[in-house]
Amino acid sequence: MKTIHLVYPHGQRISTPDAIGRNLGQRLAEHYQVIYYDWDSFQTIKPDPHDILLGHPNPLPWTIFRRSCQQTWQRVIALCPYNHGDNGVLTAYLNPILPYCDLYLAITGIYWFSEVSHSLYAHWLPKMKHLDLAVDRTDFPVLKTTFAETGKRKFIYIGHKLPCKNTTYLTEIARLMPETQISWVGGKNYEKLSGVVSLGLQDFATESGKNLINSNDFLITVGSADANPTTILEAMAWGLIPVCTPQSGYVDYPGIINVPLNDAPKAVEILRNLQALPESRLKEMQQINWQILDTHFNWDRFAQQVIEAIESKENHPLLPISQKHRLYIRLLELTSPYSSVPSYLLFGVKILLRRIKNAL
Repeated sequence: MKTIHLVYPHGQRISTPDAIGRNLGQRLAEHYQVIYYDWDSFQTIKPDPHDILLGHPNPLPWTIFRRSCQQTWQRVIALCPYNHGDNGVLTAYLNPILPYCDLYLAITGIYWFSEVSHSLYAHWLPKMKHLDLAVDRTDFPVLKTTFAETGKRKFIYIGHKLPCKNTTYLTEIARLMPETQISWVGGKNYEKLSGVVSLGLQDFATESGKNLINSNDFLITVGSADANPTTILEAMAWGLIPVCTPQSGYVDYPGIINVPLNDAPKAVEILRNLQALPESRLKEMQQINWQILDTHFNWDRFAQQVIEAIESKENHPLLPISQKHRLYIRLLELTSPYSSVPSYLLFGVKILLRRIKNAL
């Protein structure tokens, strides 16, 4: 029996990333011996020749996947979120790691994967396989069975304030439609978003948390560089109708409404149209969403794609890139939120970035 060394958060929380490592590991254990590791460990795994390394590289240097991928394995497979939005700054750390990997299973939406060939990371494409996220519907039971009357429907954003979530755009939308309530769950209890009802952290397993979900009609998220947010799938399971930018990864799904990035008047027009839809139409969208959760966005399908990658022999080299291109990605990595570069040096790094980008 093959041994899979799985480097991924795998605790008991039903939210990602723990849900990914736990659900994947349980299904892999039906076919392989699985050994779990924390992704922020600093150990080095010493494999037997037929062992397989699978998991999430940590952006921090000297962490377990980075240290271990250079050992002698039967296969090395990276598995982690991907997007190239906001200049690709959140993704740059993978560039020195992927040459040691046979495959990169990119957890991302179809929007991002369809655009890889036009991105800074087009040279990764030979190693990349698209992997949609999943949700266990028993963890997120139906809470929404009826919708508010037209004109009185509510929107809720669930998430944090990192730049990739683009919450300043959410406040702009809220300012243009004061007649509609938009709430925010997430962040510190003292954090606020202008024009948005800021509720802090909430526990959706409690009655008050469930009532909060039931009192809203739509989930809204307007990220600029969001790979594949699970909150969209969780909201679908609860019965809310998701509204998101294409840069949140999800496009061309009949039960998910897209709004444009950074065009608040157009976004408001779409949201007001949703306010006017008959309830029967919203219930149709609900049913469509529950069906696609059952048939596609589930952990059995997710695990099967990983198993196919484990059993395959695919190992294509990265495409060649210039030294300037490589240096540009390295500088991006230094400016990321994961970087330990002192702030007084970042100004010079950003100047170099601009100059090299103009020369690419």
